[in-house]
Amino acid sequence: MMRSRLLLLVGVLGTPALAHAGDTNYAVTANPAKAAPGAKGSASVVLTGRNGWHLNTEAPISVKLTPGAGVTLEKAKLTRADAAEQSKELARFNVPFTAAEAGPKTIAGDVSFVICQESACQPIKEKITLALDVSATAAPAGKAKKK
Repeated sequence: MMRSRLLLLVGVLGTPALAHAGDTNYAVTANPAKAAPGAKGSASVVLTGRNGWHLNTEAPISVKLTPGAGVTLEKAKLTRADAAEQSKELARFNVPFTAAEAGPKTIAGDVSFVICQESACQPIKEKITLALDVSATAAPAGKAKKK
């Protein structure tokens, strides 16, 4: 099966960015995040199978992350064991980060996993970009902003 060439779509903050185009068998969603400078924030990456395809529950999953300037990560490589949620339908990875100063920031990544259907499996490798909005007015992760 011939896959179309990778097309990276970076969404407007608040809109997840899909990291591929032209393949309806899976989705890789890079969910953006907000954080205050120096405070811990959390973005997420979600992998899903579509149209009769599912995630292979035995094959390795890898999310290798490279923080942009001014961003630090708790962990630069996430594996299946790090998933916040996983099933045949999806795998979700939380990506905790801290940004030193305000402004738009990014975390680049390489994701690899395997999707399967009844008669075949397909290895997937995608590049992602997590968009981070770091501002003094951002609510800390896990806390609602008071009015």
